[in-house]
Amino acid sequence: MPGLAAGGCAGLSLDLGAIELARNADGGGRRDVLSLLNLSVAPGEQIAIVGASGAGKTSLLQIAAGALQPDSGTVRLGGEAFWQLTPQGRQRVRRTLFLAPQVPPLPPRQRVVTAVLAARLPSLGFWRGLSSLFMPADAAAAQAALEPFGLAERLFDRVDRLSGGERQRVGLARALLAPARIWLLDEPLAALDPVHGEQVLGLLCSEARRRGVTLVVSLHQAELARRHFPRILGLRAGRVAFDQGSASLDDAQWHALYDLPRPDASRAQGSA
Repeated sequence: MPGLAAGGCAGLSLDLGAIELARNADGGGRRDVLSLLNLSVAPGEQIAIVGASGAGKTSLLQIAAGALQPDSGTVRLGGEAFWQLTPQGRQRVRRTLFLAPQVPPLPPRQRVVTAVLAARLPSLGFWRGLSSLFMPADAAAAQAALEPFGLAERLFDRVDRLSGGERQRVGLARALLAPARIWLLDEPLAALDPVHGEQVLGLLCSEARRRGVTLVVSLHQAELARRHFPRILGLRAGRVAFDQGSASLDDAQWHALYDLPRPDASRAQGSA
């Protein structure tokens, strides 16, 4: 894809060790969000994180991105102990990360071209970055990033003129311009219909492979996770329920993860 970030970069390793995170509960006290969570992702590896709402997927990704400090445990990115670095060191590491939240942080009055090119800000100096917000310097690159998401014609539209699904695709198009070695994507298909969801996930996986970028994605769609990812981590109430190859997962594990009744149990109840 001409004009986009160069391929062939080395992916970044991710190692989370004995991560603990708790938050204040509504009724008082504290509740565990993540409990003794361990995760190691090799450079260039692709892994899907699945689990019910509230399982801890978003918190895991925020910790992996250095956006949230755990109560205890270790976070290593590229072999470096992230929270032991100086503030300047942490900022240096963050420039190698791309975190896409479920709801893209796109200013409503901003033009799409500016929103997409903002992905390059970590690699620009202060003054170049500031000027790029007012005078986009590489509209062709932004259009090239939007093209595979079917949004090239929306280049100069305002963000508030887009649908929710279009805004989500604009947020994901930024990954193609980001100078990142790891992509951390939180529910990237939440606002997309099944057709666009399948297309977008296939695009992101293939583009990450082409570049050698490490890819960590949280998903609700079990079948899409199975089709597109060789490794799946299941989270249940903040703990790892399973971490294995997608081909070896069986339906019983999926039903247990989401507290669904087993098909054989449902049939037995129906015949009683």
